[in-house]
Order: sequence, then C-alpha cells, then structure tokens
Amino acid sequence: MPNMSYCRFENTANDLADCVEAINNGELRDLSTYEIRGMKRLFALCKELASDDVAMENVVETAEHYSTQ
Repeated sequence: MPNMSYCRFENTANDLADCVEAINNGELRDLSTYEIRGMKRLFALCKELASDDVAMENVVETAEHYSTQ
C-alpha cells in the first residue's frame, strides 16, 4: 500500500534509515532476489537525489515556504 501524501517523506525517511542500519550491520545474507532488486533501485534513486543537491535544497525550501502559509 502506498504512503499517504501527508506522511510519505517521513515514512520513507524512517524506512531508509532502517535500510542504512541493516547495511551497516551486515544484514545482507538472506535477501531475496526481490530485496536485491529493491536495493539496486534504492541505490539508483539515492544517487539521483544526491546528484543535484542544489535542486533538492530548492525543493525543500519551496516545501518549507508552502508549509508556513
């Protein structure tokens, strides 16, 4: 089930933190092919976000602007 729009980023950030912790703890032995495919997709998406950090900062600033209105 997809995240509701009002908590999408919060839930995703928590899930990403869980994934980072699992990777740092070496919890990689029993991953299914689906999980490995998901990990590859996750890495690609993280690269995409990180590749243009200035644009992402602008996105955050815009979101903060709208949330204070």
